[in-house]
Amino acid sequence: ALAARIELVEARISLTVARAAQAESSHITELGGGAAVFSRPGSPINKLIGLGFAGPLDTDALAAIEVAWHARGEPVRVELSSLADPAIAEQLATRGYRTRGFEHVLARPLAADTRHEPATDILIREDDAAWLPTLTAGFATPDGSAIPLDPLSHDALAQILHDFAAAPGFRRYTARLAGDPDAPVGAAALRIDDRVALLCGAATLPSARRRGVQAALLATRLRDASRAGCELAVVTTEPGSLSQKNIARQGFELAY
Repeated sequence: ALAARIELVEARISLTVARAAQAESSHITELGGGAAVFSRPGSPINKLIGLGFAGPLDTDALAAIEVAWHARGEPVRVELSSLADPAIAEQLATRGYRTRGFEHVLARPLAADTRHEPATDILIREDDAAWLPTLTAGFATPDGSAIPLDPLSHDALAQILHDFAAAPGFRRYTARLAGDPDAPVGAAALRIDDRVALLCGAATLPSARRRGVQAALLATRLRDASRAGCELAVVTTEPGSLSQKNIARQGFELAY
């Protein structure tokens, strides 16, 4: 039940970003209790998500999605929870789908308090104009602790983050070191849906890594999520990555 709830929240993020992009090539449809979301060619938003919690897939509907996406030159990617109905994975396998990689979804309960406070030597600003370029630069230079499934060029990365910037419902944070408040060094986002706080899109510039920037961005978002009445915080990471280790230090545990 918890996985189904989180997966639907994640699906609504994909839908929101794709609709905000307003790309002429977009193709959005419901499928298997979740959604098939195509925004623009090459976008990581393009996926089938939230499947496996509402019975088997309609194979005719899936075939129509495959035709529509292949006509756009796009492979069909499925983000399938390990707690989904195993019959879904079997259906996909018979159609030639194969496993390409894994992600970890980590979660922790939230109480209605304000104990999550960032370090005083990190300054966090919300709705800062530097959010988009800082996040783009941070993601463009990964820390090397994990291998991304689908590496993006700088231009493709800038486009998808621009789509995120245009989407409603996100809170956007930028971090600066107290000794140099004019230079942004990190950025992150928060989206609240169904009392679930999705902590997404966090990155730090290489020059400021291992200085507590991610911890400060995380603490700020947890504080704001608590104040907004959220009962659960959720983060998706690459298995074994530095991000996962940082998140685990803040009380998050593997959900699935």
